[in-house]
Amino acid sequence: MTPDIRPLIAGNWKMNGTRAELDQIKAMAEGVKTPLSEKVETLLCPPATLLYVATALCDDSPLLIGAQDCHQKVSGAHTGDISAQMIADCFGTHVIVGHSERRGDHAETDHLVRAKAEAAHEAELTAIVCIGETLAERDAYQTLDVLKRQIFNSLPEGATAENTVIAYEPVWAIGTGLTPTNSDIEVAHAFMRAELVARLGGEGAAMRILYGGSVKPGNAGEIMAIENVDGVLVGGASLKADDFLAIYAACEPLVAEVA
Repeated sequence: MTPDIRPLIAGNWKMNGTRAELDQIKAMAEGVKTPLSEKVETLLCPPATLLYVATALCDDSPLLIGAQDCHQKVSGAHTGDISAQMIADCFGTHVIVGHSERRGDHAETDHLVRAKAEAAHEAELTAIVCIGETLAERDAYQTLDVLKRQIFNSLPEGATAENTVIAYEPVWAIGTGLTPTNSDIEVAHAFMRAELVARLGGEGAAMRILYGGSVKPGNAGEIMAIENVDGVLVGGASLKADDFLAIYAACEPLVAEVA
């Protein structure tokens, strides 16, 4: 973790979750009501169909609610899309943009991701900008080149530590059970920190950089102990309250150390 940066534990439910799973959100909302919430921020991004009811369930909880994507336009003839303003209207606080599954399944480019992040900022949402290399890029030793390009092209000019979070998710590690070595994660995060500082100065030094990709209760603490890892973006392990809360609890000894 980075001293003086409040870590973020974020859950991405992806295309999972119906009203039957609202009890899991309730349990998470209650489970984060601990003194640790003053030092660690928590966020859940359910599907858009649950966004409004989820914010209502978390009204008296430190658990924040965000969305998984937004359109770059405020409104218009874009069937099936939701705007950043619509997310804010449902009391959402964050939105994930540029997730590798959006980049892959919908051919989203860095420049589109940048436009979506700009739209999030205009709606006063925090944009979680996802970056990461594919297995082919990793095997070709292009990881740092990919991260440099995606940071340069995906971040808007107005990005600050307050309105933007970076999420590093190696594409080959998402949902596979595979994770980079701790050394690999440390190198990647140190590189991203240097790139952010070079571009944004003090804002880059204070910006949170999350790690994502097969994060679970068993490895979360070890990953978050790595320098410049300021929290995690969790996929499958965020679907169950027990797992999400275990990852949240794994922060406790780490924030005690940096304090």
